[in-house]
Amino acid sequence: MADYIKASDLALLTEGYELTMADGFMGAGMKDTIAYFDLFFRRVPDNGGFAIAAGLSKVIDYLEHLHFCEDDIEYLKSKGISDELANYLKDFKFTCDVWAIPEGTPIFPNEPIIKVRGPIIEAQLIETMLLLSINQQSLIATKANRFVRAAHGTAVAEFGTRRAQGVDEAVYGARAAYIGGCVATSGVIPEREFGIPSVNTMIHSWVQLFDSEYDAFCEYARRHPDDCTLVVDTYDTIRSGVPNAIKAFNDVLLPLGKRPKSVRIDSGDITYLSKRVRKMLDVAGYPDCDIMASNSLDEHLISDMVSQGAKVDCFIVGERLITSASSPLFGGVYKLSAIEKDGKTIPKINLSENVRKITIPSSKQVYRLIDKDSGKAIADVLTLDGETIDESKPYVLFDPDFTWKRKEIENFVTRKLLVPIFEGGKKVYNEPSLDEIREYCLRQTDTLWDEVKRFENPHKYYVDLSKNLWAERNGLIEKFKGIK
Repeated sequence: MADYIKASDLALLTEGYELTMADGFMGAGMKDTIAYFDLFFRRVPDNGGFAIAAGLSKVIDYLEHLHFCEDDIEYLKSKGISDELANYLKDFKFTCDVWAIPEGTPIFPNEPIIKVRGPIIEAQLIETMLLLSINQQSLIATKANRFVRAAHGTAVAEFGTRRAQGVDEAVYGARAAYIGGCVATSGVIPEREFGIPSVNTMIHSWVQLFDSEYDAFCEYARRHPDDCTLVVDTYDTIRSGVPNAIKAFNDVLLPLGKRPKSVRIDSGDITYLSKRVRKMLDVAGYPDCDIMASNSLDEHLISDMVSQGAKVDCFIVGERLITSASSPLFGGVYKLSAIEKDGKTIPKINLSENVRKITIPSSKQVYRLIDKDSGKAIADVLTLDGETIDESKPYVLFDPDFTWKRKEIENFVTRKLLVPIFEGGKKVYNEPSLDEIREYCLRQTDTLWDEVKRFENPHKYYVDLSKNLWAERNGLIEKFKGIK
């Protein structure tokens, strides 16, 4: 973990009511109550068909280092926490069990991304940091995946550092964008900390500082002969930028036995300009010189440019990715699903007049059902912990809200999505490398039908409940609503 933000310093990155609740649990004699919590989200950003799980690595780092130092406790005592809670925090040690869906997995509303089981105070105190980590990184990974899908195989690089809404968002946003499929970042810290490839390019002020555009290009080429990317739209892309770039390539790089890497277009009608620039570079003998495009791009602009035949080799995306500008909220929540009492697991439910806010009780597992022939995901099914789905028999899927909607499937395999991360507070998960997570994400996205991946009106991917889980949920609703 980089020095700019140490996981060991994050114990107080929580909200006051979490501590108020902890004090309450203490006073009520409930500190040893074992509770289950689910972290999930209710709506896909941009009204998309799915999201991408990200942020687990940061959660793991946080939980491995979680402790309260003397200064933390003294500050909390000044805010009025009880002596009992202060003494508890002094000896605090994380002992929960944690399960999670691995980073890079396509995820859907209402299914647990993280499940926590442990003493109620521990499980409650970590809520804020878990939500902060999963919400931010899943939001950006999801947005990046949209950009990458819009590009249809053309590279997408993340250049959002200066537009991010804070240091953490810039650094971990770059990581999440890489998981979602971006090939590189402009940020130096993400390169150092995570090994994400960085992209070097020129800025307009360099060109403006010289007496001529040609002089600026030549000096840059002399200083960066192995990685020469010139920005060609400072004055006029077609009339001066590209001709001066070609002349600089001829006069500086060729005598050194070097080839240019790329030119960058940052304004104007990029589709039109890229076609003109491609011809000019090809005629000049530089068919291997890539064209990079930037200028407040989003997935819809990129999709349009690709469909119109833009000659772009790399889309550079910034503000609209790193802030997820069109849909800047992931909306993950953290809800109690069960407690243990007298050796039994007691399901808990949160009811609401807003039907979408009714929670799914009990300790659960998430199964993904995959068609054997196509390799495509059919649906996800939430089951009670310990339930299995028999792959050798047909299985009936049914809509949890409209139970008459049913579909029998066969010739499928199942995969458990929630995997153990911590057991008794000790990490048992072998974290993959960031490159492995990125490749996994791209492979898993390919398991979704194209209809689910549509930007407009995507097909609804079903997250169903097993019969037993549905019966338990429905029984609790009837109990608390007084339905006989």
